[in-house]
Amino acid sequence: MGVLRGRRVVPARSAGELDAMAAAGAVVARALAAVAAMTRSGVSTAELDAVAAQVIADAGAVPSFLGYHGFPASICSSLNDRVVHGIPSAAEIIAEGDLVSIDCGAILDGWHGDSAVTVAVGDVTPAVLALSAACEASMHAGIAAMLVGNRLGDVSHAIERETRAAERRDGREYGIVDGYGGHGIGRVMHADPFLANEGPPATGPRLVEGSVLAIEPMLTLGTVDTRVLADDWTVVTTDGSKAAHWEHTVAVTASGPRILTLAN
Repeated sequence: MGVLRGRRVVPARSAGELDAMAAAGAVVARALAAVAAMTRSGVSTAELDAVAAQVIADAGAVPSFLGYHGFPASICSSLNDRVVHGIPSAAEIIAEGDLVSIDCGAILDGWHGDSAVTVAVGDVTPAVLALSAACEASMHAGIAAMLVGNRLGDVSHAIERETRAAERRDGREYGIVDGYGGHGIGRVMHADPFLANEGPPATGPRLVEGSVLAIEPMLTLGTVDTRVLADDWTVVTTDGSKAAHWEHTVAVTASGPRILTLAN
């Protein structure tokens, strides 16, 4: 952590470093767009992984996830009750009605980009569509809180506040997955600080110009509790309820939040 008037701050990057991170993030955005376009009934999650790997390689980048603590793929593909860290497989075939969360990272010139989208396949229930929309809206609320002078807790609180607002709009409760959230990012994929997806405002380190966070809410149609499968990676809801996951890498700038994982 750096220091600003005696207070901790979220580490900052220079303007040039942010541009470098945006270049890595653009690779991730293109990979996710290609994967999302291919996410349909009858396609295996291994095929999605191959598409992402090719886009990343064509850009002269390297997958952030492949080999990370032994992870065996370039994307995480998490279907239905799988929240995060699902491992792509040729045996896992996407079906009509599935909710598919895809998380992707890439390294370009030593800098990481990290982003995730959730794709509804075919004719899904209104509740499932609302879940994904609520999760995406909560991410954007967190992004909007990435302002100079705010604190880490303000971002967490914005995510939580939007989730509760979505509950009121949709007439249902959403589970904010316990123990998982966003993070610092730069020359390493996961860095301090941890960004919870709920909590009180005006707490934690301050945001300064150049601070960067990966903002990634994870919501369910039921429980907040999860367990990890025998593969030691895949995180699933304990009640079998479906989950959604959205993520962008975002920087604080003098002119407001800058999303670093957009296609250029």
